[in-house]
Amino acid sequence: MPPPSFSTSPSNLATNLTDSPTSPSPSSTASSSSSPSRYSDMWNYLWIPLLISLSKELNSAKAQSTILLPSEVGLESPRLPSCPSPDSKLNFRPVIGILSHPGDGASGRLSNATNASYIAASYVKFVESAGARVIPLIYNEPPETLYNKLNLVNGVLFTGGWAKSGLYFEVVGRIFKKVLEKNDAGDHFPLLAICLGFELLTMIISKDNNILESFSAADQASTLQFMKNLSIEGTVFQRFPPDLLKKLSTDCLVMQNHHYGISPGKFQENTDLCSFFNILTTSADEDNKVYVSTVQAHSYPVTAFQWHPEKNAFEWGLSMIPHSEDAVQVTQHVANFFVSEARKSLNRPPARKVLDNLIYNYSPTYCGKAGKGYDEVYIFS
Repeated sequence: MPPPSFSTSPSNLATNLTDSPTSPSPSSTASSSSSPSRYSDMWNYLWIPLLISLSKELNSAKAQSTILLPSEVGLESPRLPSCPSPDSKLNFRPVIGILSHPGDGASGRLSNATNASYIAASYVKFVESAGARVIPLIYNEPPETLYNKLNLVNGVLFTGGWAKSGLYFEVVGRIFKKVLEKNDAGDHFPLLAICLGFELLTMIISKDNNILESFSAADQASTLQFMKNLSIEGTVFQRFPPDLLKKLSTDCLVMQNHHYGISPGKFQENTDLCSFFNILTTSADEDNKVYVSTVQAHSYPVTAFQWHPEKNAFEWGLSMIPHSEDAVQVTQHVANFFVSEARKSLNRPPARKVLDNLIYNYSPTYCGKAGKGYDEVYIFS
C-alpha cells in the first residue's frame, strides 16, 4: 500500500475542505477500501487538526520565552520616573592612595635608577574598576609631601613586593599609624594590604620582624578555607554570592605568589595580632603547609590578604593566575568592597589638588613582553 500523502499546500488544503464526496457507483464501491485517493483524503483530514494544535503550542512556547519590558506588560509606573538623591553621607568620588614599591617592577629592565619606585598598573585598574581614582604615594618623596597626599585620599592600598626593611618598611609603619589616627579621629579611612602588605602589617603589629615563616606558594592558584563558626557579616566576603563563597573553598580561584607567611598557630600565639586581627581564611602551600590567608581588623576598616585579588582580572604574566569567570568575580567583589568602604570617608579635599596629583598625570610602561612579572607598571624616579 502506498504511504499516505501529507501535502499541506494551500491549494490542497482548500480542495480537501471544500470538495464534497460524490455518490460512488456500484462498481467503485467494491474497490473503495483500496483506493489510494481515499486514504490520502482521510490522512489530510486528520493532518489539519494536528497542524493547528502544533502551531498553537509553538506560539505559546515563543511567548513564554520572550522577555517583555515593563511597558509591554502594563507594569510601567503612572508617575514620571524619579531619581533619588544620592546619600549625602557617602563620597561618590572616592580617591585611593597606593604606596609605590622600590625598584622598577621588572628587575632593572626598565630603570636602573637607585631612587626608582613603581606601582603595578593592575592595582590601579583594580581600584578604578570599582569606581575610584588613584593618587600614587611615592614612598621616598619628602615626608611632608607624602602626608599632604594622604590628606587627599579616602583610603590606602599596600601592594605586593619584596622590601621588608629600610625606608620602605619605615614608611609603611608611618602610614599605618596615620590610618589608625584618622579612624580614631572619626573618619572611616580603610586600608587594604596585599601579599607583602599583609606580611608587613603582621611584622608591625606583632612588633616582631622575625615572625614570618617560609612557605612554598609562588605562582600557585589555591582555595580559601574559612574558619569554623566564622560570621562573614561586615567582612569582605559579605557581598559574595553564596555559590561563589562555596566555590572559594572547593575551586582554585585565588592567586598566591609568596615565599613567606604566618601559620595559624603562630598567629594565635601572638597577643597583639589576635587582639587586632580576626582570621577569616587559611590556605595551604605546595607542601600542604597551612598559612593565614585573609584577616580583618576587629575595630578598624583594615583588611589584609596574603593572596592577590587584583591579578585574576588584570595580570597575565604568571601561568597559574586563574582567569575564569568565577575568578574574575572574586577580583570584582573585593574591589567593590574596598571602594565601598572608601566612600564612607568624610574627607572631601579640594578638587584641583586631587586633579594635580592623580595617577593620570603619569603614563604606564608596558613590560609584559618578557612573559613574566607585571604586564604594566608606573615608574617614579
